[in-house]
Amino acid sequence: MASNRPAPEALFVPNDEDRVTGPTAYGPAGGPWEEWNPTEESIRPVRGRHRVAKQRGGGLARSSTVLGVGVIAAVGAGGIATAKEKPPVSISLPDLSSVKASLPDADSLPGVGSLLGSDKESDTQVTASPLTGAGVTVADTEQGTTDAGEALRARIIQQAEHQQDQADQSAARAAEQAAAEQAVAEAAKVQEAAEKKLAEAERKKAEEKRKKEEAERLAKLAASFSLPTTSYTLTSTYGQAGAMWSSGYHTGLDFAAPTGTPLKAIHSGTIKEAGWAGSYGYRTILELEDGTELWYSHQSSMSVSAGQKVTTGDVIGRVGATGNVTGPHLHLEIHPGGGDGVDPLSWLRGKGLNI
Repeated sequence: MASNRPAPEALFVPNDEDRVTGPTAYGPAGGPWEEWNPTEESIRPVRGRHRVAKQRGGGLARSSTVLGVGVIAAVGAGGIATAKEKPPVSISLPDLSSVKASLPDADSLPGVGSLLGSDKESDTQVTASPLTGAGVTVADTEQGTTDAGEALRARIIQQAEHQQDQADQSAARAAEQAAAEQAVAEAAKVQEAAEKKLAEAERKKAEEKRKKEEAERLAKLAASFSLPTTSYTLTSTYGQAGAMWSSGYHTGLDFAAPTGTPLKAIHSGTIKEAGWAGSYGYRTILELEDGTELWYSHQSSMSVSAGQKVTTGDVIGRVGATGNVTGPHLHLEIHPGGGDGVDPLSWLRGKGLNI
């Protein structure tokens, strides 16, 4: 550590009795008296190393604090020293009896009576009022909840109940929405079923209408078409196989009837051919307006000639057994457009004739 030269002793200031006046005044050491005025030459420099503390941000605050403490200590010391030399000062206090009378009793203060002690019996219960009203709202005071903990608990419970109410409301809304969606789905199913039922009813109605129209058409056709003969028996049908037919199968429809039974024009048309046709015997061909040819074969006699116009029901010949036959009958063939033959039974029924 660096050693500093001790501070010079305070100068001896002589009183009036010790002071020597004159040009040769001496001090207490026997030398001449003079005032000591220190200079750089009179003060020996401090030897050794000195560490200079680096100033920081809070240096000013710490220096101020130390300076303040030092000033307070110095002022206090000076005050004490001064007080020793000065006479005591009397201090008068005001009468506080009136103020004391207006103050409330300590026992009446919440939670204070138990701390200060009371002359009442030891089993007296301390009021449950809180020592502090922090966090207590006006609503809590109105509800009688003046304890901060109870108020917090009440608010937590209220918040939980509010959240539960919101959850219940959300669940109720979800249930209502699900019920509404289910109702919509059920309504859609009912509507779809009703539409299907209506469509089915319309289809049936249309089918009935079609059948009715077809019946009316067939009735009109029946009025304009007629069976080729009466009192007959169907013996051989179209497509029936057999060795007696040169083609290997039957190409028409046979109406068995007594010889001489009248044969009628099935529909209005023109006689295209009337005469002998080999295995067909006497044959008459009636051509209709659409080009369909009706062949009447195995006749015993013919009542018309080629080019003659006939109408439905006109007699054009009679049943016979001419040509390749086994008995008297009408062999009827139908050739639409003068081409290959078709089933006469189906064709006649298609014209509304019951056969």
